[in-house]
Amino acid sequence: MNSPADTSQIQSVAVVGGSGFVGRHLVAKLRSRGHRVTIFTRRFSDALAARLAPAELVEVDTESTNACINALKGHSALINLAGILHESRGQRFLSAHAQLPARLAQACETVGVGRYLHMSALRADMKDPPSAYLRSKARGEAAAAAAANALAVDVFRPSIIFGAGDNFFGQFAAMLRWLPVFPLVCPTARFAPVWVDDVAEAFALMLEGEGAPGTFRAHDLCGPRTYTFRELIEFTSGAMGKRRLVIGVPNWAARLQGLALQQLPNPLFTLDNYRSLQVPSTCECNALSSLGIEPSALETVMTPLLSS
Repeated sequence: MNSPADTSQIQSVAVVGGSGFVGRHLVAKLRSRGHRVTIFTRRFSDALAARLAPAELVEVDTESTNACINALKGHSALINLAGILHESRGQRFLSAHAQLPARLAQACETVGVGRYLHMSALRADMKDPPSAYLRSKARGEAAAAAAANALAVDVFRPSIIFGAGDNFFGQFAAMLRWLPVFPLVCPTARFAPVWVDDVAEAFALMLEGEGAPGTFRAHDLCGPRTYTFRELIEFTSGAMGKRRLVIGVPNWAARLQGLALQQLPNPLFTLDNYRSLQVPSTCECNALSSLGIEPSALETVMTPLLSS
């Protein structure tokens, strides 16, 4: 599904987080449908601008409401994809997932940008989320909802997202290449992986659909099947043609591992990640179906990518 939008629907779209994995796929889809796309970045470079062309790249201090207001002038919609999986000294969940969305929504309201599309996470809407990551995502959703009186707000909650260049399967494939025995935390954790192109299509369809100020909609996005963490790792090794022994790590050891690894500058796993894995990343009602998108199978997309 990649047909161009009707010319009456062509929009000038600003994207925060447009240089990331989902952002690159979404920007390409929006461009292919005729939309004008501007990517906001905290640090401009000619190399990044060349890599993201023909989308326009603009340096914006997104920690400044005034800078956001000035940058948003002339745009009809804003898509916020900004997010982090781990905290560091320079990046905190509260800042990235709660304060930034509130600032962006306020800037949209001030400038008169009518549409705000926001990337959240599955289970951010649950009562008492178990992790700081999910709690910060919940606060971001609340900030977006608070602006819905003046904006049309759409919130998207995907399960893990797969595709060419993804962080999930790419990271584990790199580890499986050299680990004959793979210790796996939370092997029974459940996911419903969703293809990045299906996620991008959902964003595009909502952007092009009706959205009057005062509307708030949330969309849970999942693939067609649910897997345990163990099944995903076994699929990855099998697609790579590698025979690997996957051993589940007891919860007490997983918590200790998270405590130890989170001290590293770029941790693979943290105690907060462990807490997030305690709730299933699955959909009770998959919004892709209501949007007319048939979710793509993990095996169809990732097997050729992992075997190459």
